[in-house]
Amino acid sequence: MTTAERADNRIEGAVHAVHQRLVIALLATYAVAAVFPRPGLALRAWCLSRPSIGGAVLVLNGPTLLLGLLLFNASLGVNARELHQIVERPRLAVLGLFANTAVPLVYALGAAVALALWHDANEAQNLLVGLAIVGAMPIAGSSTAWSQNASGNVALSLGLVLASTALSPVLTPIIFHAIAHVTTRDYAEDLLELGGGGTQLFLVAGVVVPSFLGLAVRATAGDERLKRLMPWVKLTNLVVLLVLTYANASAALPEVLRHPDPDFLGLLFLATTLLCLTAFAVGWGVGGLAKAETPERVSLMFALGMNNNGSGLVLAASAIADHPSVLLTIVVYNLVQQILAGAVDRLLQAKARAPDT
Repeated sequence: MTTAERADNRIEGAVHAVHQRLVIALLATYAVAAVFPRPGLALRAWCLSRPSIGGAVLVLNGPTLLLGLLLFNASLGVNARELHQIVERPRLAVLGLFANTAVPLVYALGAAVALALWHDANEAQNLLVGLAIVGAMPIAGSSTAWSQNASGNVALSLGLVLASTALSPVLTPIIFHAIAHVTTRDYAEDLLELGGGGTQLFLVAGVVVPSFLGLAVRATAGDERLKRLMPWVKLTNLVVLLVLTYANASAALPEVLRHPDPDFLGLLFLATTLLCLTAFAVGWGVGGLAKAETPERVSLMFALGMNNNGSGLVLAASAIADHPSVLLTIVVYNLVQQILAGAVDRLLQAKARAPDT
């Protein structure tokens, strides 16, 4: 084994070790953001450019550029040739995309009714807007890794991620406009504004273009040329993920330390956990109703349960920074979905190892 190969193996081992402890890494990142937010706030404030296209403005600040790099690097690891299975049998993918849009929308509308009983109307509205942003984001690319680790159908996972990403400029505004009808005052105005051209431009330029550019580079360069680079790409992406998480969390978490609100935090964890559990359960149930095999059901479950919260945080931090509790909702959901994904993965692994009875 050459020195370069040994170095690549060490990098792969480090990446795997961090992935295995991603929840701990996220908690540490949140703690640093809460105590030392200044570098993160400076990164959020730095802006390369503000191009205007068709009357909409795209803010190319630190988090937006980091998000683009994150999605580009993630797409370099996607083998699009595996998608031929989805093209031949698109029914499950269509059902998954429909459920991925319907579940958070129905949940948020139901939550609006329940939150009418909450003692603080502003807290209720912040939570609703946060749930809207979480639910409106495309499926997280990390769902493919979780699905593959749990012996899911990789082609279906990839298809769902790419399709939801490509359709996000259309589907995301629909969710924002729908949930705006059950919010009030400036919260409704914020959601209606988010449903406008600025968000569509952000999703196209900051999410869709980097994702599909990575696919194009992968297809052009070929697997062999990129093989040596992939350990470093994965390591870079982990660093970018944690820096992006830190930058966005720095806008919300210091306020939690300065003015702790235990009942609101409890509400956030309850509401986000119920949404995430519902999404995982519906993903498994949709597969069952479609009489899909276990690998397809696993892929649907992780796809519906995991959203691209990096995009949601960047969007919320740039568009509605005057409501830091909205950011806090997204931060909490991001942590909850990683915890639940890990728990579901362990359950599936235990079930696979269990002897047949």
